[in-house]
Amino acid sequence: MALLAALRERNQDVPVIVMTAYATIETAVAAMKLGAIDYIIRPFEMETVEMAVARALAMQAVQRENRFLREEISRGWGEFVGVSPAMQALYDLIRQVAPTRSNVFIVGETGTGKELVARAIHEASGRQGLFVPINCAAIPTELLESELFGHVKGAFTGALRDRVGKCELASGGTIFLDEITEMPTSLQAKLLRVLQEGRIERLGANASIPVDLRVVAATNRDPQEALEAGLLRRDLYFRLNVVRVDVPRLRDRDGDMAILANHFLNKYSLELGRATPRLSPAALERLEAYSWPGNVRELENLMERAAVLCRDGEVDTSHLPAELSREVRAAPQHAAPSLDGPLALKDRVETLERQLIEAALARSDNNKAAAARLLGVSERTLWYKLKTYRM
Repeated sequence: MALLAALRERNQDVPVIVMTAYATIETAVAAMKLGAIDYIIRPFEMETVEMAVARALAMQAVQRENRFLREEISRGWGEFVGVSPAMQALYDLIRQVAPTRSNVFIVGETGTGKELVARAIHEASGRQGLFVPINCAAIPTELLESELFGHVKGAFTGALRDRVGKCELASGGTIFLDEITEMPTSLQAKLLRVLQEGRIERLGANASIPVDLRVVAATNRDPQEALEAGLLRRDLYFRLNVVRVDVPRLRDRDGDMAILANHFLNKYSLELGRATPRLSPAALERLEAYSWPGNVRELENLMERAAVLCRDGEVDTSHLPAELSREVRAAPQHAAPSLDGPLALKDRVETLERQLIEAALARSDNNKAAAARLLGVSERTLWYKLKTYRM
């Protein structure tokens, strides 16, 4: 027990299995709290030891990956966690775009970490000003213009003093417009003018103020769908979409699940003042089988729950919500169309195209850009086909 305590004080990543012929509940609990991987009571079956060693080696591999991630974080990657090919591609793109003055348009599902990407771009940009985020969906429409551009005293009822807007505050730095498609199109027109002229006017003021802005915008919608629905002005989109960054979904980040889950378990265990529990192979398998509609944010909340509920040093399937066990991910099966019958050749081709498009949309969760990539065509071609077939 003294050795366990000493190892923990030195932050050693050595996995420890305690074996004893003098087992008590108290010593078992104490050993787990001090970081023991397993607790084996003599006499034992060899199979029991083999399973314990296998778990210890798996945990050691995860700890090595965590060390690698800590080193990456120390190089300036903030809160990013992940070593999958999809994340490596994202890191490379951030490195390329950050030092430029180009505006960036980030696209990704809810919970993928779009604001983390925006912050990383700002931090690696070398710009001396502030990073100023604003959630366009969280601020009432009637207040959003004042939040962006500020106002002078008496500009409207309740304007008791001058107020500096977010654009002015972000001058020399970066303004992050999250959920840009939720901004009213009338206000989008004013934002476009600011970007074109490099000047803002506070509400109620006559004089304009020069600003040096770099804009990073984000949305969880498909940009083409937002344009078609009139939620996003084309002229503003073209101004913002100089460089597009697609943030990968959690289910597309092969190999990151164990790293992320253990990262969040460690984070919330430290907050609770407890030893970090290990993640059982069964629990990890359950996590990897889930589709994660809420992405990394959903996983973080789930691991916080597990850290709170876990009392025996191991997160098992009993600590996970029931919906994880109910969902079975399976790729939709789409049978090839039959070419038997009186259909003309043109009709057969159209039938096949329709089924291929439906399959691609289902596989990509209705993401048009991803579906176009699966089909090997441009987004423009896919949109043309969708309109032609009234899909």
